[in-house]
Amino acid sequence: METVKRNGSILNVGFHSSWLLAVSTTLAFALGMMAIPPAGPYCPANCMSYPFPDILQYFPRDYFWMYASIIQLCVFIVFMVANHFNTAVEKKIFSSISLSFTIITATVLMVDYFVQFSVVPISVMHGQTEGIPLLTQYNGHGVFIALEELGFTIMSLAFFFLALSISDQGRMDKVVRWILFTPLLVNIVAFIVYSVQYGLYRDYRYEVVAITINWLVSIVAGVLLSIRYRREKTIKK
Repeated sequence: METVKRNGSILNVGFHSSWLLAVSTTLAFALGMMAIPPAGPYCPANCMSYPFPDILQYFPRDYFWMYASIIQLCVFIVFMVANHFNTAVEKKIFSSISLSFTIITATVLMVDYFVQFSVVPISVMHGQTEGIPLLTQYNGHGVFIALEELGFTIMSLAFFFLALSISDQGRMDKVVRWILFTPLLVNIVAFIVYSVQYGLYRDYRYEVVAITINWLVSIVAGVLLSIRYRREKTIKK
């Protein structure tokens, strides 16, 4: 079978996008951890409830992570494109599927985040609160959480097919593949457990699991694949 012809540009983009994915995800994760939800099941104290009247008390602190996440998603696209071009020809069907899911997840999440920080705070500032409870991130069964659940579930599918596209040529490849399989498996189990336990009232519990596992895998896979690309660059020289 024909194998991919790797050139310096592919390896350079792959290397830099890999470590940038790890760094940008770590930044988004750190900022997200600072934004402890003031509503819902994980609210520690002084919790808001519908119609979430105190939104502006948490602005801009609870929105910084969304800016970082949009940057992370841009890096994620470049990362997946580089992996697609670095995939053996006989496995490009899997990397193509992975890239397709990547575009979907990036589109869904970018729209979700941009609408959240561009629409919700300014609308509340101007007293235009009609419809805001449905849009705000603090509504556990609102539009924001639903789109995040969709986006990160699709991201786990992108990782799954990326795993299938990686040739099993060594110990590191095996480790990376199993790490990339993890998000989809965890998300399936979490969704079933929370759906059985809470039904439609699962709130943002599944969203927290989905975003956490996908971001952790983004960090670890980014580090490992940057090492892999570095080795390939060294061999090529």
